Amino acid sequence: MNLGIAFSPLVPLPWLYVAIAAAGIVALLLVVSRTRGAAFRALALGLAVLALANPALTHEEREPLPAVVAVVVDKSPSQNFGERRAETEAARAELAERLARLPNTEVRWIDGGEGDGESDGTRLFEALESGLADVPPERIAGAILITDGRVHDVPAQASALGFKAPLHALVTGRAGERDRRIALVQTPRFGIVGQSQTVAFRVEDEGTPPGGRATVTIRRDGDLIGMLVATTGEVVRIPVEITHAGPNIVEIEATPIEGELTPLNNRAAIAIDGVREKLRVLLVSGEPHAGERTWRNLLKSDAAVDLIHFTILRPPEKQDGTPINELSLIAFPTRELFQQKIGDFDLIIFDRYTQQGVLPLLYFENIARYVRGGGAVLVAAGPDYASSDSIFRTPLEGVLPAEPTGNVTEKPFHARLTEAGRRHPVTRSLDGASFDPPRWSRFFRVVDTHATPGSATLLGAPEERPVLVLAREGEGRVALILSDHIWLWARGYEGGGPHLDLLRRLSHWLMKEPELEEERLRLLVRGRGLLVERQSMTDAVPPVTLTSPSGQARTVTLASAEPGIWRAEVEARELGLWRANDGTLSALVNVGPINPREVSEVTSTTEVLAPIAKATGGGVIRIAAKDRVELPRVLAIRGTDRFAGNDWIGLRTRDAHTVTGLTLFPVLAGLAGLLLLLAAFTAAWVREGR
Repeated sequence: MNLGIAFSPLVPLPWLYVAIAAAGIVALLLVVSRTRGAAFRALALGLAVLALANPALTHEEREPLPAVVAVVVDKSPSQNFGERRAETEAARAELAERLARLPNTEVRWIDGGEGDGESDGTRLFEALESGLADVPPERIAGAILITDGRVHDVPAQASALGFKAPLHALVTGRAGERDRRIALVQTPRFGIVGQSQTVAFRVEDEGTPPGGRATVTIRRDGDLIGMLVATTGEVVRIPVEITHAGPNIVEIEATPIEGELTPLNNRAAIAIDGVREKLRVLLVSGEPHAGERTWRNLLKSDAAVDLIHFTILRPPEKQDGTPINELSLIAFPTRELFQQKIGDFDLIIFDRYTQQGVLPLLYFENIARYVRGGGAVLVAAGPDYASSDSIFRTPLEGVLPAEPTGNVTEKPFHARLTEAGRRHPVTRSLDGASFDPPRWSRFFRVVDTHATPGSATLLGAPEERPVLVLAREGEGRVALILSDHIWLWARGYEGGGPHLDLLRRLSHWLMKEPELEEERLRLLVRGRGLLVERQSMTDAVPPVTLTSPSGQARTVTLASAEPGIWRAEVEARELGLWRANDGTLSALVNVGPINPREVSEVTSTTEVLAPIAKATGGGVIRIAAKDRVELPRVLAIRGTDRFAGNDWIGLRTRDAHTVTGLTLFPVLAGLAGLLLLLAAFTAAWVREGR
């Protein structure tokens, strides 16, 4: 019925409440005192108070609103396995026909689970909530999910849905599907460079008898580091050495089983951030000079550096017969540093050092072997490098990248980047280098040298004199600075210069920081895309093969972005581990979670959605038959809490409407109200007069 009653009081509400209370008290006293005509008097008082409330009968003109049914279609990557995508489209088409037969019903089709490149897993209930955000709960007749059952945002309580209507799930895929996956048990996040961390995992098989065997391959940053045979269901622990700072990506891959859904989850990845212990640096200053404090301040300002510094205070021109040990406040432990523990240092710096009898030639042979074995030496030279006592006139001659001519040029000049310097990561994009002349202070002295073959001159002086030369020797690295005036940059002379950037990059290159490698391929995540970047000292770079987590490969051609840098941007449509390879170098990067839940457990299931469906009165039904899709019947049901059976699903019938018109019929207003009140008071007076 569309009838009702409404009140429009003729007096303010407080006065109306006072009138009701007064009438109630008077009526009660009349009844208690058994006054003649008490009932008629109470009725008359009640009608008088009711007249103040001004009641009116209402009649609504209503327009019914359609009930809303939400159908969420799972578009997640796991729907690509087997025939699930085809089953989903067939179910969608048939369900649309059946829902169209229901009267006064609006269907909302919602695509969910596609992901945004950041969220992990299939999130259909977020899509459902968003799709019904503008629908009042009383209009919702129910929700239907077409999915493989692997949903990762299922609410714990049915009340979290925001409506009281059944939730049904039509599950694609088939029971008894087979699949193998790697389940990670222990995944360390950090590790000290040079030490090992333990990684634990388990090979799990679904749809196969327990106790199977799998060959497992372990890689670090794409390089094979081990293979083993694992029993399914058993935890395996392996040590993994952390070889460099930054992410060390460890991949664990198991051989596939016959008939499995996908080999994608046969592989799992772990990113272990390598953290360096304190870098041990040995600084040997050959004589006191203005630039010595620059080196010391730079190294002492870095909390990650453990510095050992020795300065030889007696200059070469003041040599006499006094023994070295009698001139030292603290004995210079040459044997311990340059023979017994030389391999403990990450970097050895000689700052204006000359042969003064402090270090025997045997120790220079040890330093040369240290470099070829993977060590790093930096020589910051001055006029000493051109003298007869030069450090070049030692066994270090075989590893130093420039031979002195014996001359020193003393005139002001701006050190400039060479062609190699504009490309090299140590000097590329130095602040002020792009101007002519460079926006940094001049130097006033440079040692004349000839760079050796295979070395790279990054900074140069006029007439092609080298100022900064780098070289690789065996497994190690050597750098040579041929002007002792870099301290002018630190003191701010003529505006100073980028000494901190240059010296820090130089030190890190010597210690093999991956970011400063001349030839390097990198993958970087940029929003929803990937940036492929190649560092190179060459004039051209080969195309890069980019492989997605699902194994799809594509060729990417890189374009020159700046000297020494080539780049290309591509869209990343898949979550997981991406790979790049140009035939020589390789790179890895993870988009989103490193092991996406979407490709972890991929077998279809009815168990995940069963609790929430049951709590709403709905059902979970598999729709895949032998060679076709079989959908349950769809019914509109009223007045029950059960909305599903073996071959049917129900939707709640709704009576939602909008009011298009309202008619009022005052009860006690006007002549009719006056006559009714007069009749009541007359009846009370007549009854009292008898």
